Amino acid sequence: MAGVLMKNIKKSYGATEVIHGIDLEIGTGEFVVFVGPSGCGKSTLLRMIAGLESITEGDMYIGEERVNDIPPSQRGIAMVFQSYALYPHMSVYDNMAFGMRIAKAPKAEIDKRVKAAAEILQLTPFLERLPKALSGGQRQRVAIGRAIVRDPKVFLFDEPLSNLDAALRVATRIEIAKLKESMPDSTMIYVTHDQVEAMTLADRIVVLSAGTIEQVGTPIELYEKPANLFVAQFIGSPAMNVQRARIDRTGEKTTVALAGRKADLPIPSPADMAGREVHFGVRPEDLAIASNGNGLIDGRVDLVESLGEVTNVYLKVENVPEPMIVKLPGVQRFNRGEVVSLSAEPGKMHLFNEDGRSLLYL
Repeated sequence: MAGVLMKNIKKSYGATEVIHGIDLEIGTGEFVVFVGPSGCGKSTLLRMIAGLESITEGDMYIGEERVNDIPPSQRGIAMVFQSYALYPHMSVYDNMAFGMRIAKAPKAEIDKRVKAAAEILQLTPFLERLPKALSGGQRQRVAIGRAIVRDPKVFLFDEPLSNLDAALRVATRIEIAKLKESMPDSTMIYVTHDQVEAMTLADRIVVLSAGTIEQVGTPIELYEKPANLFVAQFIGSPAMNVQRARIDRTGEKTTVALAGRKADLPIPSPADMAGREVHFGVRPEDLAIASNGNGLIDGRVDLVESLGEVTNVYLKVENVPEPMIVKLPGVQRFNRGEVVSLSAEPGKMHLFNEDGRSLLYL
């Protein structure tokens, strides 16, 4: 197996540049997930690794080999698409074996690899079936098995679960996680817009926006220590609450003044930050109801979403245009118009400067 190295990778369509100088190293055996909003360039970047899109500028390496001008069939990659792309007239066995047959591999080797892949993916009882006799999740596992049989250097997944319903997505996501555990030396790169898939599958996540990398890190690093406002609000559901704030200094005391608050929030900040406008952020699940009514922020209940395992409460806060969301465990009961005071534990609050870069974790 091999890793992937990108050096100043750019992609342009005519005069329009869509990938702006990506530098990224993916180690051998890593499971890396590309996430970001629609149009951020994640699928384009994956297709450039596969050789399905040309590289306008920069260098792409798979292992020690520069692959910019090497055709897809010779890069040692296998790709699993959103569409299963199975041959409907062929059995599961024949679909999985097809690539090796085209490569004229020995029959015994083909049989060995197909049966080994089927065992990993729990497809052994279905090898003689046609795709039409399989569920959507089973068909996607056949597509994954076809990739495993090729024994590639790098596995590429392009939103492979998007066509499945919710229950099948969960089941197939678990199968992919088990697959990675059973193939610890395999390098896997996975594109998704679903942050649950990213958080549960990835060793590291690459957050993309408008053709650039915003942050690379483990799922917990991105969740707990986002590098900027974009990452803070992209990772997590509901998104992080953000409001404008100001750093004040009175004597030796430095505080953050919040809209709708009852008390200033003391911070370990240098004096030269006094008067600075900042963004204050806190995740909905890190907020709690202040039992004594003396929290950081007061809001009036506007909407309650009771989901059973959690309750999302949307609050209108004075001088704050966006609703403040608090995510509480279990079933909670509130009346519309009720005034609620919120608090947050130290270490769970964030400050970002005017351009959105992270300043402090409070």
